[in-house]
Amino acid sequence: MDKKDLTFIQDQIGYNFQNTDLLQQAFIRRSYSKENGGENNEILEFIGDKVLDLIVVKLLTEKHGYFISDYEDFNPNEEFDEFVCSKNEAELTELKKKLVQKKTLADRINVLDLADYLIMGNGDIQSNVNNSLSVKEDLFEAIIGAVALDSNWDMEILQDVVQIMLDPDSYFEEDMDNNYVEFIQEWALKKYGIVPWYHFEKASQAVWYVPFDGISSSYDGNPESKHTCLLKLGELNTIFRSFGTSKNEARKAVCALAYKELERNNMLLSIRDEIPNPNINDAIGQLETLARRGYFSIPFYEFEQEYDTNGNPIWKCTCRIIDITTCFCAKSSSKKYAKKQAAFQMLKYTLLK
Repeated sequence: MDKKDLTFIQDQIGYNFQNTDLLQQAFIRRSYSKENGGENNEILEFIGDKVLDLIVVKLLTEKHGYFISDYEDFNPNEEFDEFVCSKNEAELTELKKKLVQKKTLADRINVLDLADYLIMGNGDIQSNVNNSLSVKEDLFEAIIGAVALDSNWDMEILQDVVQIMLDPDSYFEEDMDNNYVEFIQEWALKKYGIVPWYHFEKASQAVWYVPFDGISSSYDGNPESKHTCLLKLGELNTIFRSFGTSKNEARKAVCALAYKELERNNMLLSIRDEIPNPNINDAIGQLETLARRGYFSIPFYEFEQEYDTNGNPIWKCTCRIIDITTCFCAKSSSKKYAKKQAAFQMLKYTLLK
């Protein structure tokens, strides 16, 4: 890895290493160390696995639990200050399982665009193991393990890094409506084909009021907001800057700022941007893609067989979507082509609606 690679990775995870050799070790597979000597990421993965469990449990109890003394009706004369949680043990277990499962961690490595930095032996390279869910899961945990050692097990730093890397809010439906981090991620990938660039800094109060050309900035007025997050979106000229009490909160704030700026300038992507080349041959799949991205429910098709004046069989296909009152019909001697035609009519309607 060169300096540019290490800088990108550190910006993505929100942590600057004192010992960048440790960060590089997190990306070294055993196959490479067997061929070339040196250490690999297996012990870091072991450490990261345990740290991740602890931090996720901490995040879940902070989200769903509280001490009775946090409420106004608490009686200070009572002997005990009890801990109360809105989720039971089984529910917390399921939430934790969802956050630390292999697919989740692998998906997050994809979102952070880190798998390509893996350092592998020839066998792994030929087998394309960097596409494996297990390998990406291992990498996620190894990075957390490296941060734990480099930060001397600083819980605040570890929680910040886990929140930035994992983005737990994106996995809970109740948090999705205002998940600007996820919105900005999708916008950058669809618009420019690259992930957003983040850079984190400590902020002093003096910096909060210094104007910068080309930087759109927001400040929440909280004197405890000592973290700054800068955001760059591909070729967009503006750099966004915001603040928070933690790195994760600063990232949320800067993504909200960017989203609102994009919205104000009519730059948000619409349903039309989802399908760059609508066509009859791909219409069925394109329509389903829009449905899976939440624009409407999954389309369904109804078929009837009719006959033309010469007695030849004709297929009539009707495409329906529960959320849309209009349906579309098409006829063809081919059942498959009738379905394509009906889907294409519905696709054009939804893209122009």
